Amino acid sequence: MNTLKDILYKVSLTATYGDMDRRVSDVVFDSRKVVENTAFVAVKGTQVDGHDFISIALEKGATTIICEQLPATLAEGITYIQVVDSAKALGIIAANFYGNPSEKIKVVAVTGTNGKTTTVTLLHQLFVRLGYSTGLLSTVENKINELILPATHTTPDAVSVQALLRKMVNAGCTHCFMEASSHAIVQERIAGLKLAGAVFTNITHDHLDYHGTFEEYIKAKKKLFDELPKDAFALVNGDDKRGSVMVQNCRGTLQTFGLKSSADFKGKILSNTIEGLEVEVNGKQIWFRMIGAFNASNLLGVFGTAVLLEEDEDEVLRELSAIKGAKGRFDRIYIGGITAIVDYAHTPDALDNVLKTINAIRTGNEQLITVVGCGGNRDKTKRPTMAKIAVSESSKAIFTSDNPRFEDPIEILKDMQAGVGPTDFRKTLTIEDRREAIKTALLLSQKGDIVLIAGKGHEDYQEIKGVKHHFDDAEVVTELLTQLTGT
Repeated sequence: MNTLKDILYKVSLTATYGDMDRRVSDVVFDSRKVVENTAFVAVKGTQVDGHDFISIALEKGATTIICEQLPATLAEGITYIQVVDSAKALGIIAANFYGNPSEKIKVVAVTGTNGKTTTVTLLHQLFVRLGYSTGLLSTVENKINELILPATHTTPDAVSVQALLRKMVNAGCTHCFMEASSHAIVQERIAGLKLAGAVFTNITHDHLDYHGTFEEYIKAKKKLFDELPKDAFALVNGDDKRGSVMVQNCRGTLQTFGLKSSADFKGKILSNTIEGLEVEVNGKQIWFRMIGAFNASNLLGVFGTAVLLEEDEDEVLRELSAIKGAKGRFDRIYIGGITAIVDYAHTPDALDNVLKTINAIRTGNEQLITVVGCGGNRDKTKRPTMAKIAVSESSKAIFTSDNPRFEDPIEILKDMQAGVGPTDFRKTLTIEDRREAIKTALLLSQKGDIVLIAGKGHEDYQEIKGVKHHFDDAEVVTELLTQLTGT
């Protein structure tokens, strides 16, 4: 077991009371997980305040309390440690408790509104193909080599991050690629990590329900780069005007990638079809199995990251050309002459990118039917915008439920309809039931047509009033298309 002095290394302390040589069996911030000799860290969360659960933690056997505000009465025989910032302290304590695994593995964090999952998934697949033992922390799944561990958040909590990295190190992993969401960054879930590098994909309006303003959202992403060590690299998308903002205070080595701008890792799309992309990358022509300008940008970011990790350019491009991409990101299903595309696009920018990508590869005669919804208990401002984009870029748009969560799906759909002009209503249908909406889109389609099912991508559930019901867009599409086309 670790001693308190061991796990408090580099933590900003305000005061200490009790035995500092005490040994602790575990570090937790959830009072339900407390066992004998646990160190309980009271963190102020968005929903609850851990300080309110100190007495429960003590009843369950915690012997150390780490907090920002001390209780009015200090229990006898208990060690109390007052810290400046409990959330940040938790990350550093967890890192110390698990032996600072990020110092023994190259960890690269990827942030941005869109492209995080695709980028880290491609990096994981690439480095496995290059012969490395590699870890992955993503929205879709966490992986240690090929061992899959279910993911519940884009970025796990601070303790889970360190525990997973320790497992990766124990399994012989040399690299780990992880998504860093804006929530995770401001909540200090990546505190205590030593990063080899950080990548910025892009930024558009999202999560304003949490951050309040777009400026605060930008600041959250920027924090990742502000805190990079000098020996790390910062790779940013030069095509995004806020790429330069991200690295204004960064101490790391700055590099850029881009399709439009002058960049260290420069790309140019030569061909973009339903079958794939031909891109010139730093003067070399490469065919990729992925589709669309946004994926060309993601591939450039992956290429740049690998080169900055000292991999051979030619070998990286060769292996990248054989990779398919992440589940639920522009997944193409072709049955009975109809093409269905399942994509996670759940922000205005992502939906616009996917639709414009499809329109760029259309011959002009086929219909493009889009099925789209918006999540409940999330940023309401993007609902009318997403509806407007779906209608303007499609032959027909069907509005439906996404994950309504605790909101009334009808009210969400009304918010979406507010974005549709009077002349465009003839191009829309509103069908609350997602399966029926998908079925209707497929029934309206003919051979050669394209149906986009947007918003949920890799998710295999639909969350309604706190209950997750099994629902997989790709599974539903495959089943219905097979039935409807008799193939």
